[in-house]
Amino acid sequence: MSKEDMIELEGVVVEMLPESRFRVKLDNNIEILAYGSGKMKMHRIRVLVGDRVTVEMSPYDLTKGRINFRHPTANPGGGAPRPFRRR
Repeated sequence: MSKEDMIELEGVVVEMLPESRFRVKLDNNIEILAYGSGKMKMHRIRVLVGDRVTVEMSPYDLTKGRINFRHPTANPGGGAPRPFRRR
């Protein structure tokens, strides 16, 4: 199956499960089981409950998916935004 055959949907993480799996509620009110993509693990991108994510799903199994993007929040801490500093 090619990458073009994948279905991309957006949703919100509702629950964190063991083995870096997540329960995601999609915008169409369907809950699926999803895991973080390899690039997200490699770059140590954390996904927490309440995060808005983009999920890739196979048309053959619509109960499972792969989280491939975590949408940034406007201001996650509630305080003033931190200035960007290159190390």
